[in-house]
Amino acid sequence: MATHQYQQDARNYNILININGELVPRAEAKISVFDSGFILGDGVWEGIRLHKGKLAFIEQHMSRLYDGAKALDMDIGLSKRAMVKRLLETCEANNMSDDVHIRLMVTRGEKSTPYQDPRVTISNATVVIIAEYKKPVAQTTGVNLFTTHVRRGYPDVQDPGLNTHSKLNCIFACIQAYKAHADEALMLDPHGFVATCNSTHFFIVTNGEVWTSSGDYCLDGITRNNVIQLCKDNDIPVYEKNFPLAKVYAADEAFITGTFAGLSWVDKVDGRKIGTGEIPVIKRLNALYRDLIEHQ
Repeated sequence: MATHQYQQDARNYNILININGELVPRAEAKISVFDSGFILGDGVWEGIRLHKGKLAFIEQHMSRLYDGAKALDMDIGLSKRAMVKRLLETCEANNMSDDVHIRLMVTRGEKSTPYQDPRVTISNATVVIIAEYKKPVAQTTGVNLFTTHVRRGYPDVQDPGLNTHSKLNCIFACIQAYKAHADEALMLDPHGFVATCNSTHFFIVTNGEVWTSSGDYCLDGITRNNVIQLCKDNDIPVYEKNFPLAKVYAADEAFITGTFAGLSWVDKVDGRKIGTGEIPVIKRLNALYRDLIEHQ
């Protein structure tokens, strides 16, 4: 099962895409070849769900987006409130209210020449909003993970906590995973401990305890943080800690988290079946997470 598999929807061929506040038909949506995002991957982005007319966990998404832009010394040019308004306007223009996934992308803007120096940027930031009808395919089989040789890096090389457009290490990991006929890559940190997956976050359950990485080498995941908090609020022991692959292979349950699909259970890692196939903790957390989305 692909971790981002969704039901095809013909309505997506005719969506309106928001480019710098202007709504444009999908076939006509364009940005400059001199844009910082195209030339260098210089930008930040968020994946956001629209659930029953509400942008799920939008305050957390806005905090991560604007914190990332500040770290890159990039002026988005809109307040958080104005950005949320633009997101909602895009959905309303497309008559969208539920089962929608939004990709919000902000780059530094257009450059005078193809060069990395931010000082040759000659426009305001480029803000693109793509809202699509994306209903996750119901999970009937477990996710299959493959541990890649590509490591999560140190923050002084490329900070793994920033949700930037520059994701080459994750793309390398993804390629290696699908070449190995797996759904996604499990990535280790520089010390050999389990860190995260190439596009989702990873958890195991052992003896009733939920374990995830220390968080030092993974994105500041919003679904990840919400699941950790759900554990704390519902007396489920949860630990952010270092642990090796051997603990993964011996785990009772394993799952991944992400904005698009929420929680998805993992069946195999590196060809090893995880547990017995019984997933009571994951089922409980899934129910708690669905309730959290409904009542946020």
